[in-house]
Amino acid sequence: MKTSLALRHHRLQPVRWLPSPNQDARPDGVQPRLVVVHGISLPPGEFGGSHVDDLFTNRLDPAKHPYFAQIAHLRVSAHLLIDRQGRITQYVAFNRRAWHAGLSHWRGLERCNDFSIGIELEGADWLPYTAAQYRCLEQVLPLLAQAYPIEGIAGHSEIAPGRKTDPGAAFAWHRLSSLFRRFNWQRRA
Repeated sequence: MKTSLALRHHRLQPVRWLPSPNQDARPDGVQPRLVVVHGISLPPGEFGGSHVDDLFTNRLDPAKHPYFAQIAHLRVSAHLLIDRQGRITQYVAFNRRAWHAGLSHWRGLERCNDFSIGIELEGADWLPYTAAQYRCLEQVLPLLAQAYPIEGIAGHSEIAPGRKTDPGAAFAWHRLSSLFRRFNWQRRA
């Protein structure tokens, strides 16, 4: 992503906005304090197309692929998707609760959706993520840290161990190490 980003009214600007119905209000007084990094591709290992958009907006056609028949009933979303080229789509405003984490815990707190921001990266656990995606994260994460009391970053697998594996071993956490130091973030649950 080469464009300079800004955060206004709980939305990134200028990015593609595609509102998901799979979101609701956060509990009273709760602000985002955790960023959860996910990996997604639909079907698994295939990139491009509108399938993630379709999943997050409840329009995924179960007849288009055998895998879709298994997941089309799910009501899920994330705040952001960063595709392989570093293009961002926002589905849920950051002050709202996106349905991305499921059964989860972090630092003794349950229900991570209540207090987290979910960022999906188009990818697969076993394939390296792209330089464009890391550059994009390096732009987005400081904006979130300036707007919200972010205390840490975790992979989906770390807040839902045994149930989730993303973003997987291929995600290079060390690429974000300067941000961890700058904001004194912790990644582990």
